[in-house]
Amino acid sequence: MDVEAPAVDDAADDIEVRDAVSAPDAEGHPRRTTRRFPLFTRDTARPEGGGRAAPRGAPAPARQWPILAVLSTVGLGLLLTALDVFRVGTILIGVALLGGGVLRWMLPDVGMLAVRSRFTDLVTYGVLGVAIVLLAMMAQPDPLLEIPFLDDTLHFTIR
Repeated sequence: MDVEAPAVDDAADDIEVRDAVSAPDAEGHPRRTTRRFPLFTRDTARPEGGGRAAPRGAPAPARQWPILAVLSTVGLGLLLTALDVFRVGTILIGVALLGGGVLRWMLPDVGMLAVRSRFTDLVTYGVLGVAIVLLAMMAQPDPLLEIPFLDDTLHFTIR
């Protein structure tokens, strides 16, 4: 199988790619690539929805308001936990993660709140948020929520 090299003249605008596998370079012009993985990663793709949450002209905090809202709610929960309001503080941390999941689901661009794909972020924020809220509600003394099979499991494994 003989593969022809792309025809290139002095101007980079006239690049012609004849291979089935091609990708654009930094300027958006097609270039010939191979099926091998590169030795060095030059850049990574931004996660879906990872664009700014506000226009470019807005100040930096306004462009990243979704993650700042989640982080400040988590910070308030940690402060309440440190001030010995354990249950309310940890429930607030879980609610902040659930709120991050809702923001990730509803907004087209959430800035740095987007870490991976939208589905992965939703599952991660949702599972961690629900787990933290449930554990905070089950914490001793005087749990707000009792799940019988967990109590039986605890008695079986520890006692």
